Formats: sequence, structure tokens, C-alpha cells
Amino acid sequence: MKPSLMGSLRISHLPQMGFLKYPHHNHKQSSIITCGLRGGTKKPLWKSRVLSTEAIQAVHSLKLANSNSKLHHVLSTRLSRLLKADLLDTLAELQRQNEFHLALKVFEFVRKEVWYKPDMCLYCNMIQLLGKNKMTEMAEQLFTELEKDGLKPDTRAFTELIGAYLQVGMMEKAMETYERLKACGCSPDKLTFTILIRNLENVGKEELAAVVKKDCIEYLEFPERFLEDVRKKHLKRRQLDLV
Repeated sequence: MKPSLMGSLRISHLPQMGFLKYPHHNHKQSSIITCGLRGGTKKPLWKSRVLSTEAIQAVHSLKLANSNSKLHHVLSTRLSRLLKADLLDTLAELQRQNEFHLALKVFEFVRKEVWYKPDMCLYCNMIQLLGKNKMTEMAEQLFTELEKDGLKPDTRAFTELIGAYLQVGMMEKAMETYERLKACGCSPDKLTFTILIRNLENVGKEELAAVVKKDCIEYLEFPERFLEDVRKKHLKRRQLDLV
């Protein structure tokens, strides 16, 4: 049996996290700048892929579980009967609904299935979700688990970790990870550059932003056009914030 990720992430130490009372309350909007290169607002999963009845029921059952014992019961009964596609759809739907505490549980369940093979996309989606919710330490630990699982971090994995640091204003850690990305032979992409430049400039780190912009010349095709687009979009966003 594979080692438990949940043990290393210590999710049980999060007070009242996993079994929130419903309805949820929206958090205040963060001032951290995000990027639309991932495609903007996500549409409900069933509009692009029809969820099976079993997957829908699994999501509902997980959200209704208001204790560790009830959650364990749902995992060991309802989820254990799901087909591979339905189980992955359940995970994706929990991620779409920003149920990161439940998504972590299901992700760990997926990793124990006999058919599971280490999957970079699954890891990256979870790191992105944790970063979005400012669970930076968990995102770091998941990045470490990714490597222990035999996967070599790619550009997206590094970029999602960079994004997690930027969400909480850890600019030095973001830049350290950016340098590690390049040192590992990966090439930063438009998403990497966009979130770094925007957030560095947003907190007045103009010198660091200039270093990142200089790298665009090496890694991107038509860097001048890209940087101009970033500048215009950033300016437009700041103007909207002033309205």
C-alpha cells in the first residue's frame, strides 16, 4: 500500500476545515493578481462533460459528511464502488467547487487505487487548488510528494507552486522557485511570466520584475508583443480597481 499523503499533509490538524457548515460564505476577494491564461471562469463540469448519477451522488454524500467517521464511511462504501472515470470526475467536480479539503481526501483515495499511476496533471490541479486557498505549506508538501512518486516537476508544476507563493505574498520563495524551474531545465511559459511580472510590479518589486522581463527574450517568441500585452492588461486592471 502506498504511504498516506494525508498523513504528511496533516489535514486533520485543520480546525473545522474538512467539514464546513453549509451554506459556505464567500471569502473577501484577494488583492493578489491572478492570470486568465488558464481560461478564466470555469464552467460547471456537467456542461462540458456529463457527470454520471454515481459521481453526482458521491459528491453530494461527501459534502454532507459532517464528521470524520461519516466521511470515512462514504469513502469506503460509495467511492469504492465508482468506476475509474466516475472517481476522477468526482475529484474534478470537488476541485471545481473549491472543496479543497474533500478533494484532498479523494485525491489520496485515488492514489491507493490499483489502477493508479503517478499523474502530473492530477498533482498540478491539486497544487493549484491549494495555492488558490492559500494553503501554501500543503502545496509545498504535495510538490515534494510529486517527486517522491517518481515524477519530475515540469513547467506547470513549478508555476503552480510559484502561484501558491504569490497568493500569500512570498515573493522571495516565488523567485527561488522560478530560478529552480530554470535550473532543472524547464522553460518558463507565458503563465509563469505573467503572474510573476504582474505580482512583482504590484508590490513595487520593479528590479525583480525587470529581471523576469529580460528572461522573456530568451524563452518566448515575440517577447516584445507579449510584454506589451501584459502591460496593457495590467494597466486596464488597475484602472478598473480605481473605479
